[in-house]
Amino acid sequence: MSLINTEVKPFKATAFHNGEFVEVTEADLTGKWSVVFFYPADFTFVCPTELGDLADNYEEFKARGVEIYSVSTDTHFTHKAWHDSSDTIRKITYPMIGDPTGVISRNFEVMIEEAGLAERGTFVIDPDGKIQVVEITAGGIGRDASELLRKVKAAQYVAAHPGEVCPAKWQEGEETLAPSLDLVGKI
Repeated sequence: MSLINTEVKPFKATAFHNGEFVEVTEADLTGKWSVVFFYPADFTFVCPTELGDLADNYEEFKARGVEIYSVSTDTHFTHKAWHDSSDTIRKITYPMIGDPTGVISRNFEVMIEEAGLAERGTFVIDPDGKIQVVEITAGGIGRDASELLRKVKAAQYVAAHPGEVCPAKWQEGEETLAPSLDLVGKI
């Protein structure tokens, strides 16, 4: 069963955020757009490139009313240690959630049980707490924050314009489609 249009399941976790440990729950994902960005582990190789890319684009996400939450099965203490020791991770100002019990990873169906790690899963959550985008990539394939931002913009556009859809490669300001019988077989 797909997670698309399902509500985020309840969770409670501790995150490292702006030098402090803070509690985060599923309630924090409602009332605004959110991205939940799972990665396998701190102190690794592909993960810091992805998290650094998100940090470099974080202001643009925030300008669109989107909060980023990175999640791994490491603890919030490990996130702090990584933040303190890596120039790339030091740039991060979004919450880094610790999921050592794997509850959140299992809720989003990205837990690799035999490894105790999360897949590279990306989820865009609408203000009602419903999942609108799901992307899972293999461990060796890093994600691109600019492509994620494009998907967020498309999800926000579709939510604000019922009856319209965004075609492939759609960029903000470009034409959309209004599905109708007249369009069948004409695209």
